[in-house]
Amino acid sequence: MSQLLSVTDLHAGYTKDVMILRGVSLELSAGELVVIIGPNGAGKSTLIKSIFGLLRTTSGSVTLEGEDITRLKPHSIVGRGVGYVPQVANVFPSLTVEENLDMGAYLQPREASARKRELFAWFPVLAERRKTRAGKLSGGQRQLVALARALMPDPKVLLLDEPSAGLSPANVDEIFQRIGEINARGVSMVMVEQNARRALVNADRGYVLDQGANAYTGHGRDLLHDPKVIELYLGGAG
Repeated sequence: MSQLLSVTDLHAGYTKDVMILRGVSLELSAGELVVIIGPNGAGKSTLIKSIFGLLRTTSGSVTLEGEDITRLKPHSIVGRGVGYVPQVANVFPSLTVEENLDMGAYLQPREASARKRELFAWFPVLAERRKTRAGKLSGGQRQLVALARALMPDPKVLLLDEPSAGLSPANVDEIFQRIGEINARGVSMVMVEQNARRALVNADRGYVLDQGANAYTGHGRDLLHDPKVIELYLGGAG
């Protein structure tokens, strides 16, 4: 598999005096699902935001297909084929499902209709609720809207920040199923996930962060059964 996204020795923080990331590195090959786990405060969401240009980095680099995108703004990164689903505030609640998807096509408005038809076929429940305001949907349905909107530009890479957070067990099952389907359709993914055991089962590679740095790296199932990772980061979580 060819290397698609590369993060090298990344340092970043919310102020110049407090670094959250301290030399994190990560690689994503075409077609892969890469999962980032670790304790609270490890820098997982900060890493995703830094890749997407929402947080300015102080050193290190992010490259996409060999192009340095470290200093680019989010809209430029979207234009190069990277989508992002934040953990919170990831839909426009006052807009309908269809209008939310339209917002995801702002860089390619001429392709919006065809892309919506494709995504409504992927997500039949959204097709049924296309005229419903997103704020009236269940938590699981809102997450599907967020996924579909991020997919509107047909990204090569999708960045997911805690996609199962706050969802019921049934909705968690559906979200993980959908993520697997999207990945199987050729979208490469980097996912931060609190449900570490569930996420690692299907991950091509996992990264364990601790205190803003790489602690462990390996195949998802290898990390899932690594005694040190179990003791320090997985515990009894199901």
